[in-house]
Amino acid sequence: MAVPATVAAVPASIYVGDLHPDVQEHHLFAAFVEFGSIASVRVCRDRVTMNSLCYGYVNFRSQQDAIRAIKLRNNSYLNGKVIRVMWLHRDPNARKSGRGNVFVKNLAGSIDNAGLHDLFKKYGNILSSKVVMSEDGKSKGYGFVQFEWEESANNAIEKLNGSTVGNKQIYVGKFVRKGDRILPGYDAKYTNLYIKNLDSDITEALLQEKFSSFGKIISLAISKDDNGLSKGFAFVNYENPDDAKKAMEAMNGLQFGSKYLYVARAQKKAEREQILHRQFEEKRKEQILKYQASNLYVKNIDDDVTDKELRDLFSSCGTITSVKVMRDDKGISKGFGFICFSNPEEANKAVMSFNGCMFHRKPLYIAIAQRKKERKTQLNLHYAPQQAGLDGSSTPVIPGGVPPYFYHSVASLMFQSGLLYQPLGLRSGWRANDFVPPSRSFQHSQVPIVPNFTRHQRQNRGSRMNGNLNSLGKAYSSVYIPQLQYYQAVEYSAA
Repeated sequence: MAVPATVAAVPASIYVGDLHPDVQEHHLFAAFVEFGSIASVRVCRDRVTMNSLCYGYVNFRSQQDAIRAIKLRNNSYLNGKVIRVMWLHRDPNARKSGRGNVFVKNLAGSIDNAGLHDLFKKYGNILSSKVVMSEDGKSKGYGFVQFEWEESANNAIEKLNGSTVGNKQIYVGKFVRKGDRILPGYDAKYTNLYIKNLDSDITEALLQEKFSSFGKIISLAISKDDNGLSKGFAFVNYENPDDAKKAMEAMNGLQFGSKYLYVARAQKKAEREQILHRQFEEKRKEQILKYQASNLYVKNIDDDVTDKELRDLFSSCGTITSVKVMRDDKGISKGFGFICFSNPEEANKAVMSFNGCMFHRKPLYIAIAQRKKERKTQLNLHYAPQQAGLDGSSTPVIPGGVPPYFYHSVASLMFQSGLLYQPLGLRSGWRANDFVPPSRSFQHSQVPIVPNFTRHQRQNRGSRMNGNLNSLGKAYSSVYIPQLQYYQAVEYSAA
């Protein structure tokens, strides 16, 4: 790749991934020293254990040398392991956006990083290509290719998706982050079935005979432990999705041997966790709606009170479904608990009957239980008018006809917070809201805000200021502004 001479002096950094855990900085330096102009090398490590994170960086003084290093060292061996070399992308958003990233699955075991790179390189400039490997160094059958441009990725998907590579039909599609993946709907097509509740003596031959009547089976396997014994579940993969659906509908719940089979669409772990989480949330919301007016919150409970004593006390009000005194890790009561009745009428009866009654030398507080979010909203609505009065209704008390003596920013802060302002040490005849101007006019002088002195320093400074200024025939008052922890001097003429 030809590079203009003006580019040679531009520094560049490259990323080196999939390093062997034993690779040190000097190994990395030795692997790239032949390209010259190395400024620094670094192997990234865990801050606590100082173990290698299996990736690092090489900084070159010349971009041309970095280009040669990527071209010659990518997919080469270092300490017996194939490394990946690519440009360093410092912007994490660009790395995680998925732009130009392609997901490839159903790869043959013989295809490695270099083979994946060669397969896709004709469709555009490749920033990174990786086949995911297991701990023993074998391919897991899928990988990722990131192109520089989105158009290159779309072109590769269009040309290679469904093509045969190494006697396998590969799938090529856009990479979708786990959090953005949409769960398959009810009408989704599938061919792989999960079967559980199998007797230990059920063999793959028996399972093949039982399930082959619904259609052609591509693969069938019973999961086994290290000793070769059945784990009680298996997978059956059909060629036709309709055959898989028929087998699931016919065999799910059917007795096979001494147990009843469970047959369902095979799911990945992440998909199964999302479904279970959604079911749990739906059930939780149903329980909240069902018992939201029947669950009581009880506090000020004596430390010696048990769940049974609390149940016995409230059992006269109706049918109790659950009682719980909340306790810490050591089993000590936290002083509050919950009582759930079968219906709201019984809960209201308990509130009217026992709220404020003495129980084990303490008056109980009883109310309908609320979720934290609901309680916070209710408190905000309750205190909003009072807060509005504190923030907006109070009017600064300033003698009429007198402009502010402090700077605009300070005045704005005082008005917004509702802080009352009234000069100290005024003579008789001054009134807060109905001021009668004296015969002599006011003289104003702007005095800078005093820094945050200690209380003793402020008192001494104020007395010295008043003493000096009084000798000039003028009176001063200092106003303390709590928000800024400053004193503001106010000058007016002596009568």
